[in-house]
Amino acid sequence: MSTRDVPAQIGDLPPIGRPATGALMLAGITTLAEVARHRRRDLLAMHGVGPKAIRLLEAALAEHGLAFAG
Repeated sequence: MSTRDVPAQIGDLPPIGRPATGALMLAGITTLAEVARHRRRDLLAMHGVGPKAIRLLEAALAEHGLAFAG
């Protein structure tokens, strides 16, 4: 999948960049609740998900009273 084919934002996820969004989509993760079921390090291990995406996701999770698993 080319990053051109990936939407800039999906579900209630914050805009984290097309490579990170594409990686989450490929893993079937499209909501913050689904992100919260994963450990930070497991998401970081996905190609396209970097420290900046993790920081943005962590902030969005905190706004909704959620956190990464583990």
